[in-house]
Amino acid sequence: MKLFPLSRHAAHVGRVGLLALACATSLASHAVTDSKAARYYEDALGRYERHDMPGAIIQLKNALQIDKNMLPVQVLLGKALLANGEAATAEVALLEALRLGVNRAEVVVPLAQSFIGQGKHKLVLEQAQFSPTGLPPAVQVQLLLLRASASADLGDVRSALKMIEEARVIDGRSPDVWLAEVPVRIRARQFAEAKTAVERAVSLAPSSAEVQYQKGSLLHVQGDIRAALAAYDAALQLDAKHIEARVARAGIAIDLAKYADAAKDVAEVQRLSPSEPRAAYLKALLAERNGNAAATRTALAEVTGFLDPVPVAFIQYRPQLLMLNGLAHLGLNEREKAKPYLESYQRIQSNSPVSKLLAQIFLSEENFGRAIEVLEEYIKAQPGDGQAMTLLAGAHMAQGRNAKATALMQQALALKDVPEFRATLGMSLVGGGQIGEGVAQLEAAFKDPNQIQAGAALAGLYLRDRQSAKAIAVINKLLKQQPANAGFNNLLGMAQAQSGNLVAAKTAFERALQTDPSLLQAKLNLARLDMASKNYDAAAARLTEVLKADDKNVDATYEMANLADRRGQAAETLRWLEKANDIAGPRELRPGISLVELHLRNRAPTLALDAAKRLYAKAPDNLSALLMYGRAQLANGDVEGAKSTFSGATRFADFNAPQQTEIAALQMAANNVAGAAYSLEKALSSRPEFLPALALMTDVELRQGTPAKAEQRARQVLALAPKRAIGYSLLGDVAQARGQTAAAIDAYRKAHQAEPSSETLLRLFRALSSQDGGKPALQLGEQWVKSRPQDLLVRRALADAYARNGSYAAARVNYESLVQALPDDAEVLNNLANVLLRLKDPSAVAMAERALVKDPSNANAIDTLGWALFRGGQAEQADRALQLLRDARLREPANPSIRYHLAAVLAQSGRKTEARDEVEAALKIGRPFESSAAAETLLKTLR
Repeated sequence: MKLFPLSRHAAHVGRVGLLALACATSLASHAVTDSKAARYYEDALGRYERHDMPGAIIQLKNALQIDKNMLPVQVLLGKALLANGEAATAEVALLEALRLGVNRAEVVVPLAQSFIGQGKHKLVLEQAQFSPTGLPPAVQVQLLLLRASASADLGDVRSALKMIEEARVIDGRSPDVWLAEVPVRIRARQFAEAKTAVERAVSLAPSSAEVQYQKGSLLHVQGDIRAALAAYDAALQLDAKHIEARVARAGIAIDLAKYADAAKDVAEVQRLSPSEPRAAYLKALLAERNGNAAATRTALAEVTGFLDPVPVAFIQYRPQLLMLNGLAHLGLNEREKAKPYLESYQRIQSNSPVSKLLAQIFLSEENFGRAIEVLEEYIKAQPGDGQAMTLLAGAHMAQGRNAKATALMQQALALKDVPEFRATLGMSLVGGGQIGEGVAQLEAAFKDPNQIQAGAALAGLYLRDRQSAKAIAVINKLLKQQPANAGFNNLLGMAQAQSGNLVAAKTAFERALQTDPSLLQAKLNLARLDMASKNYDAAAARLTEVLKADDKNVDATYEMANLADRRGQAAETLRWLEKANDIAGPRELRPGISLVELHLRNRAPTLALDAAKRLYAKAPDNLSALLMYGRAQLANGDVEGAKSTFSGATRFADFNAPQQTEIAALQMAANNVAGAAYSLEKALSSRPEFLPALALMTDVELRQGTPAKAEQRARQVLALAPKRAIGYSLLGDVAQARGQTAAAIDAYRKAHQAEPSSETLLRLFRALSSQDGGKPALQLGEQWVKSRPQDLLVRRALADAYARNGSYAAARVNYESLVQALPDDAEVLNNLANVLLRLKDPSAVAMAERALVKDPSNANAIDTLGWALFRGGQAEQADRALQLLRDARLREPANPSIRYHLAAVLAQSGRKTEARDEVEAALKIGRPFESSAAAETLLKTLR
């Protein structure tokens, strides 16, 4: 609150009164004041007049150590404490002065100020000691104005104006009695009346700094910035120590991007009043404009450090301080701490922009209903606020009300076509899945380089779509605006890493940490770079350092799981993931998703389903959680359940093309071709030229038996991307479906020539496998891995092809190369064990043991070891072989090879009836298997 200063005359009278009171008290007490205590008091008085309040307080307390009943000391101490912002202790000193016998007129005004400073407004209006009756006229005026201010804070404007009128009856020539009306009228939005009061004050005291300040305040709130600035300048020319005018002028300078001027004013305010929270907040704004995240946080922490200890009873009557502390906590990402301050402010001023901030907090909490309620109330009073309309649209979209959201966004842009609205509209469109249109709006907005938020969002979208070159270009423009912005340097590092320039990425991340050594994301990104470079020890050291500071850091814990996975430490990967999942917050789903994926990868469908259920229970409205649940259902054979889950996901994804395409692929895995077609139609309705959706739709049309449509679609893809492989590959698929092998091979060859990659080679490889006993395919594969020995995908396909056509020696060579590169890959180990079996190599058993250790629940690995033990011919291993094969058969009863192997061992053990049942069951399954002829022969011997 603005405290009303004493007039020069009153200040002079006050000083004389203090000295006179000191003499009177000495005579009344019939005591001689200690000379040392008196010297302390005189020194304190001098300090008080020089505005050295801390020094004055120390000296006054020294005097009280000698004589606690020194009345002048108690009075001056109360005033010094009040001036130093210590309202509660000021009240104690002033009440003690009253007890010692000071005249009420001497302390009633500072005492009332101390009460108001603690939020005791009602007591100032109710207690008899604050009654104006019997006080000198000048004191009555001051007290009435204080009581008027208290009434206004309590929302009683009528009483406040009545008290101001009473003060005018006493002294209508004082500018204070007119100035007191201005903030009351401004709060009530009665600008005409406020203007009349200001003009009267100006006529009475044109050379008053306070008058000029109040004039500026009215002009400021009415939007006349130039005139307001002139008034603030005039106030500061009259009184360079006028804090309010200097704070207001600094705020305008920031709005006008005159940052150097603002910085000078902020520094002066902090010199004059080191604990002024508004100066600290303005300092934070300046640091933010300079991209200095660390300095911004430090300044915001100063604000909360000043205001958090202030009693709630006081701050609840100070809307500006409520807003300031709420904004500071919000800037520190302390939403829970910010919310009560902003909610209190919003209750006082429901039509202010704070409603939008509150709505953003509610949106971040996914409390969409409350966000809509706040925004709709605000928009009733501010119907032209496009940003609020866009926020409201986002809230509606989050609840699936897309038509309403679209109408609001279009209305917002129609109101005023400015970059800010285009930026917000673009982000809202992106949030609703209309990526193409959203990107277009953001690109239009970012033509204005000051639209930092639009640029950051655009860079993120480019990164998401792996358009690293575009992302780098945008981020470099952002860094021109804010070269010291640690976040932008970190974003640049991510883009450089995505482009493959790891050296530039590391430089950018290190630059981010130089600017802000506490930036966690940069530390984590450096650890990720170390992992990408296989510098695992360095990555572990970085992550350990983060966890040493915070052992519950989800990001670092999650990256530890990724590191363990890269090192092939299966148990450690699981341990870190489970820990990350346990400490993850309600909106942190990555550990849960990775846990499901890990179990799926390890062929542990039951564990995957359990993890997926927990994930889905945690976030039932999250698309990723829904998709993981569907994948787990699919892995457990619950095809119908998976279809239903994916159909529900289609509704959540709305018209988001990438998400609908992902869902369509999963629907295809669940053999729901119609469901996949529906998802892709939604995807293509929003992005007709989205290549992944077009490509998958080609596959869908082939599955639907409409190759003509599929060919047309494939040619559309080829026309859109003539230099890419995808169009030729799809034409190859169409030819394959029509049985046109030569045309398919030709198309796949063109795809591989356009983009030589593992994927294009494998398509050609599979097509060639049917030619001349597969020799062309094997020759192609050998040539590829010879020049690219690290391509494990092609080497695996080559090894499998050799094994299928009986070239076991060549298969062994390739599988052994794979084992060296992938020592923990259970499937490769198992395949090598099978090849060794066929080569009658005794090491087959040891290799099968290794495979089973890596994947102990895999039925194929169990079967391989059991069969290897049986074929080894060692009698002592027969029982174990039988036990293993029974286990495998229970896990996969529909696998004819496993049932044949079990039958053979049973027959060898003399259990002919059981063996006959097993071999008959194997042959009835109807699936071709390698040992089918041997099974027929065995069955004949068992009949």
